Amino acid sequence: MIRIAVVDDDSISCRTMVNYLSRYRKERQEELTVSVFTDGKAFADGYRPVYDILLLDIQMTPMDGIEVARRVRARDESVVIVFITSAPQYAINGYEVGALSYLLKPLPWFAFSQELDRSIAQVRGRVDLSILITEGARSTRIPLKDIVFIESVRHSSVIHTLDSSLTTNSTLKSLEGQLDQRGFFRSNSCYLVNLAHVTGMEDQDCIMSTGQRLRVSRPRKKAFMTALTAYVAGRP
Repeated sequence: MIRIAVVDDDSISCRTMVNYLSRYRKERQEELTVSVFTDGKAFADGYRPVYDILLLDIQMTPMDGIEVARRVRARDESVVIVFITSAPQYAINGYEVGALSYLLKPLPWFAFSQELDRSIAQVRGRVDLSILITEGARSTRIPLKDIVFIESVRHSSVIHTLDSSLTTNSTLKSLEGQLDQRGFFRSNSCYLVNLAHVTGMEDQDCIMSTGQRLRVSRPRKKAFMTALTAYVAGRP
């Protein structure tokens, strides 16, 4: 499922993009969810990193698309940004905020569909680098490199990152399935460990990059050490 946000205060342009996305969904047989926002400032103020692609108008008021993108980038390094503009001289500033490219109004279908192909390819190239976590009514995309370990607490799981933690209703078993072959290993019934953050072993504990010690159960220790050795050997 590709999550797309259209941010444009031009009603005609918005309608065109929504129609094009509907056409693209049918012709390419792609699963897309589309959200439309007509106020760039409100979008930036309430932004959460749940989108894969932003189709972002540059010439908006009271906040232009470049500033919206700067604020989005402060919270989300991975979302693909495509600027929409009727003035190409503004688009060059988009590369300062990591925009993939820009499209000129009025939008032609062929250019739009080709750009969406490229954007979706880039999203899929990054899919293994993050995970989408649901926390109550909110969803947050977390880079895998930031996750130190995941802990099972009652019927929930706590995601411990380098600088925070969040709780999700997903079970540890479910998360273990999502993270299979992505550098994580179940050290015991309570912990799913990111092998990238293991700095050493001491007795029955693995030492994490944050200084935390996590227990490795005796029945799992041999398999854990095998997985850790293979992970370290396979790192560039």
